[in-house]
Amino acid sequence: ASVREGSVEKYLENNPQFAKEYFDKKLSPEVIATTFAENLKDQSSFKDVSQIQEANIIYDLVKEMQSQIVMEKVLHKVLQRVCLILNADRCSYFGLRARNGIPELTTTLFNVTPTSKYEENLVNPANEIVFPIDMGVVGYTAHSKKMHNIPDVTKNNRFSDFVDKQTGYKTKNMLSFPMMADKECLGVAMALNKIGAEEFSKADEEVSPELSKANTSLRKHHTAYMFNVESRKGQVLLWSASKVFEELTDIERQFHKALYTVRIYLNCERYSVGLLDMTKEKEFYDEWPVKLGDVPPYSGPKTPDGREVIFYKIIDYLLEGPKEEIKVIPGPPIDHWALVSGLPTYVSENGYICNMMNVAADEYFTFQKEAVDESGFIIKNVLSLPIVNKKEEIVGIATFFNRKDGKPFDEHDEQITEALTQFLGWSVLNCDTYDRLNRMEWRKDIAQEMLMCQTRCTNTEMQSILNTKEKFDADPEDCDQKEMYKLLVGSYVDLLLFSFSDFPVTEHGLIMCGIRCFFELNVVEKFKVPAETLTRWMYTVRKGYRDITYHNWRHGFNVGQTMFCLLQTGRLRKYYSDLDAFAMVAAAFCHDIDHRGTNNLYQTKSGSPLAKLHGSSIMERHHLEYSKTLMAEESLNIFVNLQKRQFETVQHLFDVCIIATDLALYFKKRTMFQNIVNATEPMETEKDKIDHISNNPIRKEIIMAMMMTGCDLSAITKPWDVQSKVALMVAAEFWEQGDLERTVLDQQPIPMMDRNCAAELPKMQCGFIQFVCAFVYKEFSRFHVEITPMFDGLNINLKNWKELADIHAAKMAAIEEEKKKLEAPPGVGNTLCYCFNC
Repeated sequence: ASVREGSVEKYLENNPQFAKEYFDKKLSPEVIATTFAENLKDQSSFKDVSQIQEANIIYDLVKEMQSQIVMEKVLHKVLQRVCLILNADRCSYFGLRARNGIPELTTTLFNVTPTSKYEENLVNPANEIVFPIDMGVVGYTAHSKKMHNIPDVTKNNRFSDFVDKQTGYKTKNMLSFPMMADKECLGVAMALNKIGAEEFSKADEEVSPELSKANTSLRKHHTAYMFNVESRKGQVLLWSASKVFEELTDIERQFHKALYTVRIYLNCERYSVGLLDMTKEKEFYDEWPVKLGDVPPYSGPKTPDGREVIFYKIIDYLLEGPKEEIKVIPGPPIDHWALVSGLPTYVSENGYICNMMNVAADEYFTFQKEAVDESGFIIKNVLSLPIVNKKEEIVGIATFFNRKDGKPFDEHDEQITEALTQFLGWSVLNCDTYDRLNRMEWRKDIAQEMLMCQTRCTNTEMQSILNTKEKFDADPEDCDQKEMYKLLVGSYVDLLLFSFSDFPVTEHGLIMCGIRCFFELNVVEKFKVPAETLTRWMYTVRKGYRDITYHNWRHGFNVGQTMFCLLQTGRLRKYYSDLDAFAMVAAAFCHDIDHRGTNNLYQTKSGSPLAKLHGSSIMERHHLEYSKTLMAEESLNIFVNLQKRQFETVQHLFDVCIIATDLALYFKKRTMFQNIVNATEPMETEKDKIDHISNNPIRKEIIMAMMMTGCDLSAITKPWDVQSKVALMVAAEFWEQGDLERTVLDQQPIPMMDRNCAAELPKMQCGFIQFVCAFVYKEFSRFHVEITPMFDGLNINLKNWKELADIHAAKMAAIEEEKKKLEAPPGVGNTLCYCFNC
């Protein structure tokens, strides 16, 4: 017994720190008070001293927590104290993290004793012992989030000797504590092998006050870490969004801008992005060698959607050195340092996220264990993710190498990088959409070029009007403009008459008449319109009209001639400048170009591309776009020599004039036009009228819009022999649309479109004149007495249509009366007659 006491005494003398901690624990104030009970007056003083000592310890730990940035150092001091208090052989701390979606425990501080040094106990990330939480007592503690006291590990079926086999240590008994942050387990503290006893006691389980100090440090560290994670994630998404929408034209530049901008938030030494070839089907001529047997078929890895895994470009971001470096490698070789391991190919093939902590020990992939390049960079841990677009296609692989703090990438790194790659994948839609828009634009340009090739006036057609070969033996570009102007003036026809009829004139002659209108307006020389351009434009406009029943070139010309007549004969030109008149007549000629013979309602019902493109005034907007297309062609632009501001004015006037021909808008502008007429009617001088209108652009546009309506409906004012023929052509085109509604849309057309109601044409014409047309010409005759002939012509035609309508009504009444007679039962008189005969 004396030898044992001597050994203990010697041990205590050689280990004063242990002796201090031991007596602090064993000699409580109550024990001391009992020993000195005879001479002690106040026992509470010993309690006060113990509490002060405990407070000092806590104070020292709080100072340590505030001064130490590294959580592990604070935790190391707490574990040393726990080891002393529990009289355990050693303590360890296992941190809880997740990789590849699987939670795991890893050694953070290992084999901590009261006298061990921090550097010895801190586990290097390369030497971590890692195991899942469904393994061992420590894993069960993390999973259950409860303290566990194991008296004999050999009798516990949850104990695993996995760590003992790696370290050579023999575990007999253990005490494990979960370190919690609210309901989340951050890690597990573990004490092994009780010294001086067979097991840890119930009293040892009450060591929670000491562990709460470690828990406070852990919670503080965890909160700071999560704040850093969320901050980095927010910055990654914010900057990615900013840079992605800066670049829409090219996916490579889009990726590069986003990835380079967020590099400081990715917490890795370098990363590499491989872009995959998106070709799904090879060209037929590339398959010939395979089908002939000259080349073996491809047997390598394929993406989930069946594409061959081919990296057509690699972008390396090397951040570990003093100077950042970016390398772009088109067609990278198979031994490229980022590809040689096979990991990017594996991720491309399976679409998995791969997080690897110790690549040197991995046997599946062939990572280089030595430096990968001349910089001396050695791969330690890797995180590789697929970049997936909205179609669930893998468009690239992003691989991140070596977390900056030396630890493996964890679940939060996976979340940040996954958010980045998902955003990049979804942003591919922007590039795809932009590319589709570009392709549509290119197709439109090609289609427009094809259209122009078919509709543009050819040199032969131009020579049929501007006959420079015969007259001057030269091409138009080699002739004097004034001499060519003389060729275009031609013979004079009754273009200034409201009663003008196009029937006696050929379509070719109408082209000459249209050109003559511009010369009569005196705008050709004033605005330096080249004779060749004017001829090509007018001829092209004529070819732009389709060969349909009514809305053809003849109708287009009539509207242009009526606009010219309103300006000149109707004396409305005094309200407008020469440029206005030039634009108004040109727009009138173009107002129904490329009409299809069907109205806006039919376009909407049939769901035509025009209806989808233009929400309202469908056909009118199409005519306008076609007209502006001609303006865009230099050889057809009669406004080519205008200044920029003048050209913008012309385009605006085209908008006003052509859109105004939509009768749906006519009813909206009637009252405004009537107010202008009412305001000008009592004015005594012409100057007052001109000032009232010319000084107000809105009034000018309202009158201009109503002029276009008057021009579009002008056939109703023509002499009866002209009007009756035109009415039949309009009706025939309506009936053709009715046939389409009946056959294509499977709908019953309205009477105006129904050829079965053809006999009611006079009645429908009367209604159309009275409720639509009469207002226009009545108000214009009030506005300018010179326009009265149009109103008179309308009234004459109305009278004629009424006569026809009355004749038809009388015939129908007679037929109805005859039907009633035939359908009536035998009369009373006849019955009596039969009775007498009997």
